[in-house]
Amino acid sequence: MADRPGRVQPAPVGQAAAGSPDGPGGATLIPGSPLRGSVPHFALMHHRLLGRTGLKISVVGLGTWQFGGEWGRTFTTAEVEAILGAARDAGINFLDTAECYGDHLSERLIGAALAGRREQWIVATKFGHHFHDLFQRTDHFDPADVGRQLDASLQALRTDYVDLLQCHSAKDEQFRTEGLWEALLKEQAKGRVRHLGMSISPNTNVYQTDRAVLVGAGSIQVVYNRLQQEPEEKVFPSCRKQNLGVLARVPLASGFLSGKYPPGAVFAASDVREAWMKKDRDAKLAEVARIAAAEVPAGVPMARWALAWCLRHPAVTAVIPGCKSPEQVRDNAAAAELDIGQAGHPQAA
Repeated sequence: MADRPGRVQPAPVGQAAAGSPDGPGGATLIPGSPLRGSVPHFALMHHRLLGRTGLKISVVGLGTWQFGGEWGRTFTTAEVEAILGAARDAGINFLDTAECYGDHLSERLIGAALAGRREQWIVATKFGHHFHDLFQRTDHFDPADVGRQLDASLQALRTDYVDLLQCHSAKDEQFRTEGLWEALLKEQAKGRVRHLGMSISPNTNVYQTDRAVLVGAGSIQVVYNRLQQEPEEKVFPSCRKQNLGVLARVPLASGFLSGKYPPGAVFAASDVREAWMKKDRDAKLAEVARIAAAEVPAGVPMARWALAWCLRHPAVTAVIPGCKSPEQVRDNAAAAELDIGQAGHPQAA
């Protein structure tokens, strides 16, 4: 079994290892925009502990739904390798994928790209669905089926373990499936899963959040961004009470908070924003325009500000934005250098 992340790893050229003398405060120096202070031409990638899992992850992670083909385009292995390479060069050490981003397609692309470099990454995936076609899935939470899903994920990722396995958008009755969590704890005991988590839906699902520790989960993944702040009311207080790590998914509101799309924007038929988000899309884009004018500081890219806005909350461990190019990865990583909420964060590593 490969060496597992969570300890200090040898750093790429031009990058200080997390927690080394050259990375003050447990941060990693990365190439990028100028750092405020005495070190020019570097930005800081900060790290936080993912709650009770103890995993030390970069505050900006890498979401990978886009690799499954439902965001308007497909990806080659070479393109994924370039994106993951840029992410590592930017100090990112955490990626999140799922069984139904394509039929394990995202996982297969990641597995190919990580060949020989698995130990550099903290890898999270999920279970609970079978992918049939674009935007078509069925739910499967039977313990035996979940075991087969894990088999397929490990094979696709070309690894013998995942660092975090998450229950994926289960309804409450599915969450209570007899024998499910006992089977998952057995997989953890075998070493095929290091930690368990939950990716909840809707983002107000405090029923499952409140029961996380009872079932052995150490983290929550939830939709949270400037347009969707609902978790702040009940979910985040529950997470803090239980010492759960929090992964903010869709932190750019499906790209709307990048500021690139005006009201009336139309997306490709193969883009989830056209398939699932047409109902209130223009209203959201109008609100984004208002936020850009009223809240985003002059000279700060809106996407960078929006990611840092999520990270300022004391419950949030990391954001996991998607990206379609190495340039977008670098732009996302630069959110870590903004000062919003970094100093004194309760999960700072």
